[in-house]
Amino acid sequence: MNCLLFHPESQTLKSGGAELIASWQEDHSCIIWVHFTGEFDKGLQDSFEETFGLHPLALQDASRDRHPPKLEEFEDHILLIFKALTAETADIDFTTLQNCFFLGSRFLVSRSSAPCVSISRLWASEQTNPVCLSQGTDAIVSRLMRLFVDRYLEILLDLESKLEDLEDGLLDKVDDTVLAVVTGYKTDLKKLRRLFIYHEQMLKELRQKTHHGFSKARRHELNDVYEHQERAGSLTLLYYELCSDLIDGYLSLSSHRLNQIMKVLTIVTVVFVPLGFLAGIYGMNFENMPELKSQSGYFVLLSIMAVIASTLLISFRIKHWL
Repeated sequence: MNCLLFHPESQTLKSGGAELIASWQEDHSCIIWVHFTGEFDKGLQDSFEETFGLHPLALQDASRDRHPPKLEEFEDHILLIFKALTAETADIDFTTLQNCFFLGSRFLVSRSSAPCVSISRLWASEQTNPVCLSQGTDAIVSRLMRLFVDRYLEILLDLESKLEDLEDGLLDKVDDTVLAVVTGYKTDLKKLRRLFIYHEQMLKELRQKTHHGFSKARRHELNDVYEHQERAGSLTLLYYELCSDLIDGYLSLSSHRLNQIMKVLTIVTVVFVPLGFLAGIYGMNFENMPELKSQSGYFVLLSIMAVIASTLLISFRIKHWL
């Protein structure tokens, strides 16, 4: 557990562990940010319930690593659950972690199910210059949500160039690996879209209604976060449809090329059917075959075969079948 204790009057910041909570309880002008990573066991839940007055049902929700994003308001604090990308995520093949925020007028308790890049970045920044803490705990949450959304936008914008390359190369190379890649992108985008719907609903409620712990000064920042999240949702839907179009295009091209192959094989079959018929007739061993004693019979038959094959090929060419 790590804590940041800010004194608004002296504009000083202390960094430490759980011992700073006692200082916060003694000085009612201080603002504290308590953050921990990992399991939210029963002992820690009971401690936070007693110290910060957190609702037990909210603590139960925060202890679950697979709870959907939500916003819930209680008497003197609110619970925010927001999904962020893990530190290992670098592309659309993403994994998420759970971030829970208990936001009160003088405190912010945050919990991450795994190490979070955005929280670590803001924590280090606040230790150097507590800009957000000096504005209130709601400024920290607003800033963190913006950082979370920006990471989603980064992987989406990176995906755009990959889809463009796949689209440009689709006519040159029809390969099953391309289909597998695009199908994987489509699945990931569908998961993202479902997650973004939760985020958009939560942010929309935050910006439209005044909640405990969020001041009116945060309205413009919340609007900014909502607009970026809405943009991420729009891009997700756009790229999902593009993946669907690429899959349809791939299947159409594969079907077209298969038809071309079948057409060539059919023409070859049609050409050789009459030739095989003639060869079968004159391959029978009967003594009374009229052409058997003819010295030029072999060459006549070959000539007839050549004329038949040429006639068929010319006819197919005239009909644009070749």
